[in-house]
Amino acid sequence: MAIRQLSVFVENKQGSLHNITDAIANAGINLRSMCVADTSNYGIVRIIADDPEGAKELLDKDGQAANVRLVNAFAVPDKPGGLASVLRLLEGNGVNIEYMYALITSESGKAYSVMRTGDTEETDRILVANGIELLDESKLH
Repeated sequence: MAIRQLSVFVENKQGSLHNITDAIANAGINLRSMCVADTSNYGIVRIIADDPEGAKELLDKDGQAANVRLVNAFAVPDKPGGLASVLRLLEGNGVNIEYMYALITSESGKAYSVMRTGDTEETDRILVANGIELLDESKLH
């Protein structure tokens, strides 16, 4: 089961990230994870939040370029090799990972990851068929 990720295209200048996170916080939206990928002039901020559509709406009103897309999120045992085993499984099934980052939850003994692949539904099917727990958005609140 895929979760929604907010992506924001931002200018790489002082204060840009603060402005985004401040606006989201002032709206009462809780961030669960964030990943920033930058170039010399612009960057993409990827956010998992408890209300990604609400965050997009307020950023759109502020003139920010934002979109919401589906990504895969899954749990692995929080121990050495937990993530490597899932990546081996996906590679063996021909899944190409475009990007990936960690997700914080309060659940003990598990580590969560978020990833974007070329086929979100197929990736979820492979993970579930191999006993990998998918993250449900209800756990983000």
